[in-house]
Amino acid sequence: MIKGERIIMGIDPGTNYLGYGLLRVVDNKPEVILSGALNLSKMSDSYLKLRTIFKRTLQVIDKYHPDELAIESQFFGKNVQSMLKLGRAQGVAIAAALQRDIPISEYAPKKIKIAVTGNGEASKEQVALMLQKQLKIEKMPSSLDETDALAIALCHFYQSKLQIKGGGAKSWKEFAEKNPARVKK
Repeated sequence: MIKGERIIMGIDPGTNYLGYGLLRVVDNKPEVILSGALNLSKMSDSYLKLRTIFKRTLQVIDKYHPDELAIESQFFGKNVQSMLKLGRAQGVAIAAALQRDIPISEYAPKKIKIAVTGNGEASKEQVALMLQKQLKIEKMPSSLDETDALAIALCHFYQSKLQIKGGGAKSWKEFAEKNPARVKK
């Protein structure tokens, strides 16, 4: 590991498709190390899906040693069963990170979209396009689950950068209150 380097792992949880991506940050510049997606759609046993998520997450963690994990938080949906399954997938990925003492941050889908595109209603394709520009990705991942995972990691990078510059501010409002001289009116 290079001095001042940090690795952020992003996870887009799901029980049919789970995306993961890793960014290396050196000199405050993020670059893609890896992205991938677990295709669990052909597995019928939900518990085997969860075990697969746990094992793959640990494999990636053990190989790349991320310093932080960023994961998409649950959002409210109409289908309670889908929400339960998503929560389980998220919980298993979080448990894998906890197994290796990795700090975890959760981000709402809208916050991720705003961080990457400036638009909380952006489509997955718009997020992928902006991600390609911001991270200078030549060959885009084939799966939107992968690009979503990278977007989650990038959102975490931007959020942590804001906290450092803003003296720990967690929102624009808090930043403005803590740094009135730096905010134009």
